[in-house]
Amino acid sequence: MFITRESDYAMRVIRALMWEPRLSVSEICERESITAPFAYKILKKLQNAGLVEGYRGVHGGYALKRDPEELSLYEIYSAIDPDMSIIECLNGAYQCPRNGQDGVPCHAHDELQEIQDQLWTMLRRKSMKDLFGKEEK
Repeated sequence: MFITRESDYAMRVIRALMWEPRLSVSEICERESITAPFAYKILKKLQNAGLVEGYRGVHGGYALKRDPEELSLYEIYSAIDPDMSIIECLNGAYQCPRNGQDGVPCHAHDELQEIQDQLWTMLRRKSMKDLFGKEEK
């Protein structure tokens, strides 16, 4: 399955930042039980995707760049793994040797593509505020 530990932790990083104007990496790690090296790696990807902003200096840290009402799990997961798919053969860069071989389509491929499309729709459906709004401090 495509939801890796890194993707899950990215959602947790966003959750930590949702109700604070800015948090340090150590505060994020403490709140979400994430190691600092892993948090830095995730924050860099989230920053490159335009979801968080980093601040330097004594009062540095990270903050959300987007309103939690406009941010979906799909956006977070795809920031971490832009080529995510439920199986390898659905990854756009992968050439499945069984799909279309000798002019015969892979029926499993078509079915799994439909499942993946439905999953993406579901991950886009609710915002982070919908998911974690009850946790607001």
